[in-house]
Amino acid sequence: MNLLSILLQVPATEAVTEPAELRMSLWELAMQGGWIMLILGIFSLIAVYIFIERFITINKASKKDDLFMDTIRSYMLDGKLNDAKVLCQKTATPLSRMIEKGISRIGKPLNDIQTAVENVGNLEVSTLEKGVAILAMISGAGPMLGFLGTVIGMIRAFYDMSMAGNNIDIELLSTGIYQAMVTTVGGLIVGIVAFIFYNVLVSQIDKVVNLLESKSIEFMDVLNEPVK
Repeated sequence: MNLLSILLQVPATEAVTEPAELRMSLWELAMQGGWIMLILGIFSLIAVYIFIERFITINKASKKDDLFMDTIRSYMLDGKLNDAKVLCQKTATPLSRMIEKGISRIGKPLNDIQTAVENVGNLEVSTLEKGVAILAMISGAGPMLGFLGTVIGMIRAFYDMSMAGNNIDIELLSTGIYQAMVTTVGGLIVGIVAFIFYNVLVSQIDKVVNLLESKSIEFMDVLNEPVK
């Protein structure tokens, strides 16, 4: 019997099988980073919550409402200051609260009115900035935590290496190396996302500031117009 005949008689079940491919889910991979990944996860949840909540609030405040200012101007020129105040209270936006403060100061020197309007505008902007500083903190602390995890992971890998003596293998070092690499990636992702969120909100707040400034000037111009 020649060699070819022997090979043909080998059962298919006896063929050499390839080792099963090792797979690891994203959750399992994240767990390799240890307790630092838990902190990064909390940071990411906080960043997402602040961004969504502030973005909705700031977006509402940045919408232009030309009809509101036209109505206020009409009321003021007609001497209907109470109607103007009621409209401001119903509108309940940073702009309306700023204008309402100015209307309540009518009769006093223009400088006092302007100062009161600007103060309310500053307070409204400060309210819109609530929580934005936390995003800035997360954008900086995230990568630093990731780097801390890298250092801890490498220390763990070298410690395991020293305790193993001459029996060193890659499986022994994998835990520390996993922690080092996973925390680095996790910290960078959290930091980058928080940084993007922060800059988006800052740009939206700038729009609100510009809106309040332009409308405060418009309001002061109305005060200089003759009353009907």
